[in-house]
Amino acid sequence: MTRVLVFSGTTEGRALARYLSSRSVPVTVRVATEYGAVVMEDDGVDVKVGSCGGAEGIASVIKEEGFTVVVDATHPYARRISEHIAEGCKAAGVPCVRLVREGGGTPEGVVEVESVQAAVDYLKDKEGVILASTGSKELDLYTGIPDYRERVVARVLSTKESMDKAVALGFEGKHLIAAQGPFTEEENLAAFVKSGAKWLVTKDSGTIGGFEDKVRAARRAGVGIVLVSKPEESGLRYADAIRMLDDILGLEHVEVEAPIGKRTVTLIGIGMGPGDLTQRSAAKLAKCDLAIGAKRMLESVDTAGMATLEEYRADRIAEYLEEHTEYSNIACLLSGDTGFYSGAKQLLARLDRSIYDVDVECGISSMVYMASKLGETWQDAYMTSAHGRDSNLVGLANTHAKIFTLLSGEETVHGLCRELDEYAVDVEVAIGQDFGYPTERVVRGTPKELLGMSFGSLCVAMIFNKNPDRRNPIGIPDEDFTRGDAPMTKSEVRALSVAKLKLSDDSVIYDVGAGTGSVSIEMALTAVNGEVYAVEKEDVAADLIEVNKRKFKTPNVHVIRGLAPEALEDLPIPTHAFIGGSSGNLEDIVKCLLSKNPDVRIVINSVTIETMAETAKVIRDLGLVEEEIVNVTIARSKKLGSYHLMFGQNPVYIAVVRGR
Repeated sequence: MTRVLVFSGTTEGRALARYLSSRSVPVTVRVATEYGAVVMEDDGVDVKVGSCGGAEGIASVIKEEGFTVVVDATHPYARRISEHIAEGCKAAGVPCVRLVREGGGTPEGVVEVESVQAAVDYLKDKEGVILASTGSKELDLYTGIPDYRERVVARVLSTKESMDKAVALGFEGKHLIAAQGPFTEEENLAAFVKSGAKWLVTKDSGTIGGFEDKVRAARRAGVGIVLVSKPEESGLRYADAIRMLDDILGLEHVEVEAPIGKRTVTLIGIGMGPGDLTQRSAAKLAKCDLAIGAKRMLESVDTAGMATLEEYRADRIAEYLEEHTEYSNIACLLSGDTGFYSGAKQLLARLDRSIYDVDVECGISSMVYMASKLGETWQDAYMTSAHGRDSNLVGLANTHAKIFTLLSGEETVHGLCRELDEYAVDVEVAIGQDFGYPTERVVRGTPKELLGMSFGSLCVAMIFNKNPDRRNPIGIPDEDFTRGDAPMTKSEVRALSVAKLKLSDDSVIYDVGAGTGSVSIEMALTAVNGEVYAVEKEDVAADLIEVNKRKFKTPNVHVIRGLAPEALEDLPIPTHAFIGGSSGNLEDIVKCLLSKNPDVRIVINSVTIETMAETAKVIRDLGLVEEEIVNVTIARSKKLGSYHLMFGQNPVYIAVVRGR
């Protein structure tokens, strides 16, 4: 019976053993360490530790166990064991296939030496910390470097034998790194930075062994590289070795590619629909053994001959890949382009770069396609998405000349048009539906016209405004608001208060005691992609806020009728809060804010000395971080005859605090 013995110490050796096992060939693997056995324990092959005891021991094992062919896939620097394997095979009269790996070559600027001893001799009179990554076998040579205990950091395998040897030689604490490679560029860079290394001693372990990552990281860190030359040897590359074994074993030949150190995951933007895949993406997809995506994605491309998984959630995809290591080249299919409101962002964050080589291939986005169909440019459009998420399209359309947004189906199209019509935003809307499918079409009209039309399930929109509102949203004149009898924060105080909040584009803000909603409106115009919750206990004032939110086209203002803090309980977590009126409940209001978000930023306005005293007490009692308290006195001029007289307004205290 045909039996194969593989001496393995490389990724190629492990892959070759898996290949033989998959072809139902009995295979036994010999590795040098217990760690090597653990690495291969899930590969379905018989694994033994130890090299058999020299050439005579190898010959004896071959004869006793009836091996008919031997593969030497040991590390290229393990010259002694390769010599013993060759001698043992000759004595036993069986063929020996020597598997060699591609080297990384000698990069420019690298100091190349013939041995570890030569590297030590070269570095003896050089200054700076040395990271020795040549293994534990010749670690004792580094003790010849003056002050080696302080100057040399040893990186060895995380096996007891390697670590015990390193410690016995005096390498310990921050001067000993025990880990299993190959290491990524970032992991190497971190090691260089943490150790303060100025020199790296390494062997050429090839691309699979991470040599190129070491070089790139060393150059980023300004670390000099001393390379121990790879011994010259003869042998077969992976694909040629497989072919020879197929011939020896009488197997039908199957084309294989050399293994890689990591599994590859390619994120592919498929464009809008069937037939939109780029040639580059199609070529990469054709080489994959697993395709992952939502049902529509998988149906849009050719997945013949590969496994498929219907899934779009990043966490589930990552978990599946971790559980199914049989797939080495994976495609994750994503709608449109990977850089435009794509699931690629979450997936990229979830994939571990020490396990996967991650590649990204862009696709044709619906935004680019829509612009081409309309004969419009897209570089001057504001880009957003209302597909499965909230977006203040009314506010954006009111202040931008051109907007592109992703939508969903007919319901979102009608919802957009209905809201634009309700807020009287003077715009033209173009809707594109079902790009890449037979039902594709583009229509253009007013929001009211489009409300009478039917649309498909995959829609996008471009909104055009010939006269966008370009006014600065801060400091709107008081007379522009519909006021009635409700109190209103004056323009100058309002502008300063909103500025002190330091709002972001997407802030979530409470306006407690909102009055006419003047502060709410300015905050909503500033945080156009955020939300403002205007809390007001008086119905008359709350009605005025509804009027003003339509007047200023701010649907992201939500009127909450009730008394704080009770009215705040069910609202989303705030990032900011403005308190213009507390009805004597200031402490309870602030406690409620802090319970929702300990980091909340708060501006409290006080008109009376008593309210300011209450504010100071709350700051002290609740341990708030007091950024500043300012007193603002505003005077406005009135013309009397040929003179201007200044009339003062009530002074206002503005307290700026935060939770921590």
